[in-house]
Amino acid sequence: MKKIIALVGMSGTGKSEATNFLKDQFNFDLFYFGGIVLNEVKKRGLEINNENEKMVREDLRRQHGNGVLAKIASETIAKTDSTILLDGLYSFTEYKILEELYPENFIVVAIHSDKALRYERLAQRKFRPLTKTEVDRRDYTEIENIEKGGPIAIADYHILNNGDVSILRQNLLELMDKILTDDNSR
Repeated sequence: MKKIIALVGMSGTGKSEATNFLKDQFNFDLFYFGGIVLNEVKKRGLEINNENEKMVREDLRRQHGNGVLAKIASETIAKTDSTILLDGLYSFTEYKILEELYPENFIVVAIHSDKALRYERLAQRKFRPLTKTEVDRRDYTEIENIEKGGPIAIADYHILNNGDVSILRQNLLELMDKILTDDNSR
């Protein structure tokens, strides 16, 4: 049975690392919610940066509702016959839309990391690094304005990512073994 696996978590928890590893390891299809936002930023002729992405993300939700990205993603999901990874599911409204569309095969995996480690990771990343103040501002905005906490809190599975990448990968492999071999993994 096709699975729709959404990876959720706050910035700096390792979602992108996890997504890329799973995509490569299992040859899963991938749908990146942030790609919708980045494309819209480019379409509007704006520079790619945190402020413009935030503005566009919030503008899309203001114009089309908090579930807009899930509605766009569902078009791709419907055309995909194999397991697909969703990177960037943010809002609880998006979660509820996908849960309603795919009640038997929609699985949410939350990735968590200690806040100090998230600060460190986000300050060191090559693309769009963030200061501690920017991380805090982004966290508050995502929790308050786009309901990001809901999918994290209600996730089917939780992985703590405070170690090195090899530990994260091992935990992901063990979890995927369970998810992909258990028809009742929810």
